[in-house]
Amino acid sequence: MPLFQLVLVALIQGITEFLPISSSGHLILLPALTGLDDQGQVIDVAVHVGTLAAVVIYFWKDVRTGLMGLPRLACGHVDTEGARLALGLIVATIPTVLFGAALHFTGFSDALRSTAVIGWTMLIFGIVLYVADQKGASLKSAQDWGLRDALIMGLWQMIALIPGTSRSGITITGARQLGYTRTEGARIAMLMSIPTIIASGVLLGAEVAVEANTALMRDAAIAAVLALVSALAALSLMMRLLRSVSFTPYVIYRVVLGVVLLIVAYS
Repeated sequence: MPLFQLVLVALIQGITEFLPISSSGHLILLPALTGLDDQGQVIDVAVHVGTLAAVVIYFWKDVRTGLMGLPRLACGHVDTEGARLALGLIVATIPTVLFGAALHFTGFSDALRSTAVIGWTMLIFGIVLYVADQKGASLKSAQDWGLRDALIMGLWQMIALIPGTSRSGITITGARQLGYTRTEGARIAMLMSIPTIIASGVLLGAEVAVEANTALMRDAAIAAVLALVSALAALSLMMRLLRSVSFTPYVIYRVVLGVVLLIVAYS
C-alpha cells in the first residue's frame, strides 16, 4: 500500500475512533469518495490495535482496576470496585458481540456500507447526541455505573455497528441520557471500547491471518503506531475540552457531513 494512503488511513482511524463522529464511517468513505483502493482487513485490524493501545494507555488506572477485579469476579464475588467494573464492561459488551456476529455471518454488514446509510446515521445520531447532551442531567459519575446502566449503554453501543453511527458517540449519548456528566460519560464510553475492540480484532484477525506476509505486516505495524499516536492525541484533546465545551461542535460536524453525503448519495 502506498505510504500516503497508509498514513491517511491510520490518522483517520486514530483521530475519529474516540471522537463521536464515527471512524468506520470515515474509513468506508475514504475509498468511496477518493477512488483509492480499500485498505483491506489486515490494515483495519492493525489500526484498531493501535487505538486499543491508546485507550489502554490513557485510562491505565481504570484498566488496571478492572484487571485486578477479574480474579474476584471469576470466583463469583462482586465486592470490589475492580470486580464491579469488570462485570459492567462484560455485560455492556455482550449485546454488541451478539449483534455483530449476526451481521457478520449473515453478510448483512456489507449491505450497510453505503454513502446513503452513513449520511443518514451521521445526521440522525448527531441530532440524538445533541438532544441527550442538552437535556441530560449531570448527576452521575463512574462510581454510579451499575449493571442496569451497563446493559442500557451496551444496547446503545450495539447500534454503532451500523456505519456512521459512531461507537463513542452513541455510548456517550446513552450515558448523557442516563444522567452522567460529560467527562464521566465519555470515560465510561472509552472503557467500553476496550473489550469491544478486542472482540472485533479477534474476529477479524482470525480471518486475515492467512493473508500475512512480510510487506503487509510492515504496513500493518506502521499503521498501528500512527493510529496509536493520533488516537492518544485526539483522546487527550477531547477529554480536556469536555471540561468546558459541550458536544455541540461534533454535532455540527456530523449534521453538515450527513447532509453533504445525502446530497451526494441521492444526486
